[in-house]
Amino acid sequence: MEFTAQVLRLMPVQRDPNILAGAEHFEDAGVYRVSENLAIVQTVDFFPPLVDDAWQFGRIAAANSLSDVYAMGGTPITALNIVGFPDKELPAELLETILAGGASTVAEAGAVILGGHSVRDTEIKYGLAVTGTIHPDRIVANNTARPGDVLVLTKPIGSGVLTSAAKSGSLPESEIAEAIEVMAALNRPGGEAMITVGVSAATDVTGFGLIGHAFEMADGSGVTMEIEAAAVPLMRRTYEMAAQGILTRTHKACRHFLGNRLAFGKTDEVLVNILADAQTSGGLLISVPPARLDRLIDELIARRAICAAVVGRVLERGARAIIVA
Repeated sequence: MEFTAQVLRLMPVQRDPNILAGAEHFEDAGVYRVSENLAIVQTVDFFPPLVDDAWQFGRIAAANSLSDVYAMGGTPITALNIVGFPDKELPAELLETILAGGASTVAEAGAVILGGHSVRDTEIKYGLAVTGTIHPDRIVANNTARPGDVLVLTKPIGSGVLTSAAKSGSLPESEIAEAIEVMAALNRPGGEAMITVGVSAATDVTGFGLIGHAFEMADGSGVTMEIEAAAVPLMRRTYEMAAQGILTRTHKACRHFLGNRLAFGKTDEVLVNILADAQTSGGLLISVPPARLDRLIDELIARRAICAAVVGRVLERGARAIIVA
């Protein structure tokens, strides 16, 4: 997280009135106005395999890449494959299976793959560069949360813990079927529900963990976010594995980065670590006015979001940006 912040600070400032969302506030995607009624949403993401099943890895990587468009309230329309592959060591059929998994998820999103780019690499990497569309007046930013808002999460937490446990041999991959399906699920239900209802702000929960991405929202919005740890849904066996110390390195990096901007009092430290741990293709964290909460929950349920959990609230800015209660 700290490294990403350093990289963004090094980027030259872009001055163009048509840039509606850029890198200034850790936005999930860039947005550029094309006309009065049309803007494009652009994002890119790729990573090495988290699971052994090539088809599922393709699905997960594609869902993760598409997620940033949904987090902005946009609709994905096209994608380009990004591939790193050790073709001298592994059969081409393996890559074919990965690409087929990704293509199935892109098709589920109603988008199309126009091509892509590949390089020889020492390890497999896969993801997408995605373009979506959005009305310039309907962008859901991550820096517009308001005091009094309620925080809603659309997927359970635990993918970082469980995939780490599988890789270390502490869990057979058959035990992480729930995590695979959660990671492979599109954030389309949350994105569409947000636009239908009208919300204050949102982000998707990925590499910086729930509290890391909540901090981005809080910092950009000038508010404090209070997360109710016990209300956050966890995937099965997540707590058990985390209590054994099985997490990604992100939980330490996130807590170090936040420092005294994070307060958690007497909250179970295992839970705090889980909430700071990296997620892959996690859900949307949505900041919604209380008057619209019930309708948002109804829309998420109707669109078959994995969950619609109320996990916290937005407060006036205090001494800490994030409180885990």
